[in-house]
Amino acid sequence: MIYLDTGAFIARYVQRDQYHRQALKVWERLAKGGQRCATSNFVLNEAFTLLARRAGYHFAAQRARAILSSQILTIWRPGEEEEHAAIDVLEKYADQQVSFTDCVSFVLMREHSVEEVFSFDSHFERAGFRLYQ
Repeated sequence: MIYLDTGAFIARYVQRDQYHRQALKVWERLAKGGQRCATSNFVLNEAFTLLARRAGYHFAAQRARAILSSQILTIWRPGEEEEHAAIDVLEKYADQQVSFTDCVSFVLMREHSVEEVFSFDSHFERAGFRLYQ
C-alpha cells in the first residue's frame, strides 16, 4: 500500500506546480500497477484547501467529489487516540517544523504498517518512511 500525501494531489492537479510532470508519471505508474492507496481526511482537508486557492474553488470541489468517491482509495479518519499520538510526534519533530497533518500521517502509516508514501516532502524520509516517486 502507498500512502498519499498532500503534495501528490497538488502536483497532480496544479500544472504550474514544480513537481507536476513527475507527479503525473507516478500517478500513471500507480494506476497501471493497480497499487492500493490510502490517505487521511487530514491530508484531504489540506489538499482541497490548497487546491481551491491555487486552481479555483469549483475545480477543487470537482476533484474533491471524485477523490471522495474513489473505489481505489482508502481514507483513514484518525480518532482521538491517533490525534494525541500525533501531538507527541509534533513535539518530537519540533525542530523540523513538521505540520500536524504530517504527524497524523506518520501515526497512521505506522499503525497500518505502511512504509512508502507518495510525497515530495522530505519530512517523511526523516521520519523513517520511503518516498514513492
